[in-house]
Amino acid sequence: MSAVRPRLAVWKFSSCDGCQLSLLASHGDLLQMAQAMDIAYFAEASSSMRDGPYDISLVEGSVSTTADVQRLQRVREQSGLLVAIGACATGGGIQALRNPDDAQAWERAVYPRPQWLHSLPTATPLHAHVQVDHALQGCPVDAGQLQQLLAALLAGRRAEPAGGSVCMDCKVAGHVCVMVQGEPCLGPIIHAGCGALCPGLRRGCYGCFGPLPDASTSALAAQWLRLGASPRRLRLALHSIHVVPLPADAHASPED
Repeated sequence: MSAVRPRLAVWKFSSCDGCQLSLLASHGDLLQMAQAMDIAYFAEASSSMRDGPYDISLVEGSVSTTADVQRLQRVREQSGLLVAIGACATGGGIQALRNPDDAQAWERAVYPRPQWLHSLPTATPLHAHVQVDHALQGCPVDAGQLQQLLAALLAGRRAEPAGGSVCMDCKVAGHVCVMVQGEPCLGPIIHAGCGALCPGLRRGCYGCFGPLPDASTSALAAQWLRLGASPRRLRLALHSIHVVPLPADAHASPED
């Protein structure tokens, strides 16, 4: 970190801006951050954008075009620490829904001049292209977790992300398991950190914090099917915000 106020940059790639808006919506916390750090580049918040190097870069969005790859590499070169924020940056996000299909076929079907496009065949998270020092899941990222991470980095402390699955959040909050009540839920395979918002409202988790690295989708699929969910519903749930590898049980005809 710099001896003076650390320099912060916030970047957007292929995304909806939701993670940046989550940061902007934190109001008082954002003002405190502005006092502790020199916000040198944040196009969503200011027209004053200064060149690097930067001590910390917060990066939202997936890598979806050839220009994204080159730009991300430049951001990495200018940044002491690079933090991926949100579902798109950490797992591909909504853009990655195209990954299992033929992207060029969709381009030909939708655009009158697909040759003008420079999209990659797949949308990928940041870590597929550059070194990522820290990652925060969420769609959008949780502003409180982001503030905690920045506070830890400023203090020189080790930043510890939330561990375990959403089921752990449910246990801490005292929620009755929605799957026990017959509602299919992705909670057992999804990163903790949301505070179990959806199960707290007796709705199944839909996976906005992304899959755990050791997620057992086959075991979850078997339970969903026992609860009466169709293979199609299972596929759609696993391919919503994050594209999770499908278990064999979910490979059925689109009409199922």
